[in-house]
Amino acid sequence: MYRYVINRLLFLIPSVLGVIFILFLVMSMTPGDPARILLGDAASQAQVDELNRQLGYDLPFMEKYVRYVYKMVVEQDFGVSYFTKQSVFEEIWPRYKVTVSLAFIGIVLSSLIGIPFGIYTAVRQYSLWDTIPSLIAFFIAAIPSFVLGMLLLYAFSLQLNWLPSYGIESFSSFIMPALAVSIPPAAFNLRFTKSSMLESIRQDYVRTARAKGASEHTVIWKHALHNALLPVVTNVGMSLGNLICGAVVAEKLFSIPGIGSLIVDRITYKDEPVIIAGTILISVCFTVVMLLVDLIYAYIDPRIRAKYARVKG
Repeated sequence: MYRYVINRLLFLIPSVLGVIFILFLVMSMTPGDPARILLGDAASQAQVDELNRQLGYDLPFMEKYVRYVYKMVVEQDFGVSYFTKQSVFEEIWPRYKVTVSLAFIGIVLSSLIGIPFGIYTAVRQYSLWDTIPSLIAFFIAAIPSFVLGMLLLYAFSLQLNWLPSYGIESFSSFIMPALAVSIPPAAFNLRFTKSSMLESIRQDYVRTARAKGASEHTVIWKHALHNALLPVVTNVGMSLGNLICGAVVAEKLFSIPGIGSLIVDRITYKDEPVIIAGTILISVCFTVVMLLVDLIYAYIDPRIRAKYARVKG
């Protein structure tokens, strides 16, 4: 198991290098340059060229790539923002923590809402307790996060004045953004968990357990649920990327200083150091979450634990 974890962590190295290469490639293919954007149309071409030289933007593609990787790995330096002239890491780290906190709150809420209801609707299939939650989930899944966010703003901030409409001054500031990004994934988790649970319930080993006289509680929670949870865990881990994308909308809507909104804003200025560093941190977070998903797999399924034991031996 330890060897597997180390191998997965080492896999981060080529992944991050690939992400940086693609980002540099895309940025080099897009029109415009940061100096022209920062100085404006009134600046002369000589002034633009001089600023691009100072920023290092005029260097060849591969030279910029190698220099960036060297500074990041050897000097632990993500560079300086073209726009603010501040250290990139000091600028993005506080925002990164805000976005990750919002995304993880969204994951927890969507899982706590969607998975239990999905299990219950599968057990109560074709009953009223299946039809009503399934219809509600179908309706909510079609609502975009920004529409849900505006409805929450109107209800809880404008009409009831219960929650703040912007900023992150306290924990209450996270409530509406977290609901906006978590409710649509919760509806999807409900439908996905229900489908996985129904497939597991119809397997032969479940019918065998019932034939042997096992109680319905034992059949559902001990036999069917373990196998049904495996694809659900994968879906929850993969939803992190969608939640981070949804967090960008919530950050804009609720004026939250997160890394997603920062990257979107800096794309306008072609602020390469900020865009690349922010994307790297998001990629690392996603990779670590998928590693945790694999470890949860091993905890749920003894066959996977046995495979790790053979690899270790």
